[in-house]
Amino acid sequence: MDFGLVLQTDPPASQVVGLMRRAERNGFRYGWTFDSAVLWQEPFVIYSQILANTTKLHVGPMVTNPGTRTWEVTASTFATLNDMYGNRTVCGIGRGDSAMRVAGRRPNTLARLGEAIDVIRDLAEGREAVVDGNPIRIPWIRNGKLPVWMAAYGPKALALAGRKADGFILQLADPFLTEWMVKAVRQAAADAGRDPAGITICVAAPAYVGDDLAHARDQCRWFGGMVGNHVADLVARYGEHSAMVPDELTAYIKDRHGYDYSHHGRAGNPSTDFVPDEIVDRFCLLGPAEAHVAKLRHLRDLGVDQFAVYAMHDSREGTIDAYGTDIIPAINS
Repeated sequence: MDFGLVLQTDPPASQVVGLMRRAERNGFRYGWTFDSAVLWQEPFVIYSQILANTTKLHVGPMVTNPGTRTWEVTASTFATLNDMYGNRTVCGIGRGDSAMRVAGRRPNTLARLGEAIDVIRDLAEGREAVVDGNPIRIPWIRNGKLPVWMAAYGPKALALAGRKADGFILQLADPFLTEWMVKAVRQAAADAGRDPAGITICVAAPAYVGDDLAHARDQCRWFGGMVGNHVADLVARYGEHSAMVPDELTAYIKDRHGYDYSHHGRAGNPSTDFVPDEIVDRFCLLGPAEAHVAKLRHLRDLGVDQFAVYAMHDSREGTIDAYGTDIIPAINS
């Protein structure tokens, strides 16, 4: 199993770079960041510094979207980083939650997202693609490579990931839901004539290593609120109790009352009081190292190829080091 570190690009950028270097020293192979230009600093500028200060780490957004930047700009940016540092980027992409809503726009449609996946990949790998009705190609790209991994929760999005994406990003670590969603993605891939085993499965969730479970829960409760934004969209589309979406995903948002993006992805977020301890425990990895190892082995058995640690809490360095010392070696020995 591969491991990734997920950070917000809060200033100073040097701290983000330092944590990514620390992660690489501890056996992490991927470095991810949020991509929401109003809430945090521009990640692609920081990726250049992360790549310059690491040797093998692959970097990318978790996740970008088709609306913040034009598709040829996104493709050219990835291709430039790859040309400088040797094909060490991954394009995580989704409809756009905070990046679009904070700017006063609606998240992108799945149709637009599916088109963007093909266009961005083709352009970044040097092939011609049609953008706004115009066929274009980036002529300087040589030997470009850009895997595109899609974030999804709902049935239509899961099906799109299976048809189009090189990887699937699931932003929660509940084994039941992981199994259900991975099966949906792989079935869609098979139905589209693709090799289901060729899709990389990445589960991303907060991890907090320590014995004080109550404190760990409070530090990671924000995650249930972040996931709840996407779940609320699913409930609005499919209803509160629908055979299309498991109740195990949707039931907990019944007491949700709005969301303040100024606290997005942060410990102590006041918009996440509705998230019960049970959801924090299901969606995250908490407790001593052996608890993390047990849950990660379960996820690996379900087909998960990478676990990406959201480190938005008060023990970022401690968790990175604990993973490097006690958890990654136990999983990959």
